[in-house]
Amino acid sequence: MPFATPEPSADRPALVRDPDAPRRVTLLELFFDLVYVVALALISRHLITEVSWERAFQSLLLLMAIWWTWAITTLVTDMYDPQRPEIKLLIAVVMFGALLMTTAIPEAFEARGLVFAGTYVAIHLGRGLFLMPTARHRPQAQRRAARIFLWFSVSAIPWLIGGVVHGYARETLWALALGIDYLGFRLAYPVPGLGVVPEAQRTVTAEHLSERYQQFFIVALGDAILVTGTMFSLHHSEGENIGAFAVAFVSTLLLWRIYVHKSGELLPSAISRARRPSRFLVTAPYTHLLMVAGVVTTAAGFDLVLHEPTGRTPPAWAAIILGGPTIFLAGRAAFEYEVFSRVSLSRPGGLLALLTIAPAVLFVPPFFAAFGAMLVLAGVAVADYLRSRGRPPEDPSPPH
Repeated sequence: MPFATPEPSADRPALVRDPDAPRRVTLLELFFDLVYVVALALISRHLITEVSWERAFQSLLLLMAIWWTWAITTLVTDMYDPQRPEIKLLIAVVMFGALLMTTAIPEAFEARGLVFAGTYVAIHLGRGLFLMPTARHRPQAQRRAARIFLWFSVSAIPWLIGGVVHGYARETLWALALGIDYLGFRLAYPVPGLGVVPEAQRTVTAEHLSERYQQFFIVALGDAILVTGTMFSLHHSEGENIGAFAVAFVSTLLLWRIYVHKSGELLPSAISRARRPSRFLVTAPYTHLLMVAGVVTTAAGFDLVLHEPTGRTPPAWAAIILGGPTIFLAGRAAFEYEVFSRVSLSRPGGLLALLTIAPAVLFVPPFFAAFGAMLVLAGVAVADYLRSRGRPPEDPSPPH
């Protein structure tokens, strides 16, 4: 289970990674990520099928659930050897479950709610039921697995009840269930009589874990690329089509550039230098969730602009077109603080610029709203470049 550290060497050949072995990501893990390209694309589509605050809240719940299946599985592969047949089987089964959840996304708040919730519960409880007997000869690992299994057992109740009720009741119960899942992780899964997962069992592998988060961000950008390529409209003039297409592509490129600048490049070093690597284990899922949410929302904005680049921009459309970059920059600021213990002025500056142009975009076509957001992202990227030009490479934050 997550929050794990290698235990006695005699047990390592059974399942746990050898600490001296390479920690590069395996091809099976990359194959596993393919499911999430489809999932994120369906979530961004769900967001704009009916643009409303309720639909936005539903999309957030779907994203948090999908993200948690990936994040927890990634932490498991950080501990256990993914070359072992047992772990390969576990990844394949989780991949099947995540794909089944993905098929339910379009109707998750209608007829297929129980499929979505039931599969989510089966993934997390099934993982625990698999790992607990596997760790039967290692008491610490088995207790760790039991703690996490118990927390997911508690959240399973609102998940499954939410799957059979409808309307606001489903949304409320699923929000409660996700709150339990995310809070349990943040608190290190405390259980009466067992306590929390000990600090010594919450180590992470800098090379592997940081590479996995970087790869998922690329998967999220794949959603934006997929929308840009598939939503190219033939119902407008060639100039309008190409203009909207160019804005979407350049914006995606800027999101990538802003993410990788310094913090993304130095994340492995920051984790390895930290006195408490578990700090990154606790914060990385949340900062990356924010950035991924920003990219998914931005992709939904591309869908709107490519479909109808002309006419007045409705307020709900403006919220999506500008909200995506806003959420991304907020997550990127938190990510930068995670690595450097400070935030560049370009982050709050970009947020302020997006808020400043928000009233004006209501009076212009969606294309110009997206173009304005692109210029703000370009300004942030240029500020990053100017700040680092001619300076020696910056070290991550001092050990924590």
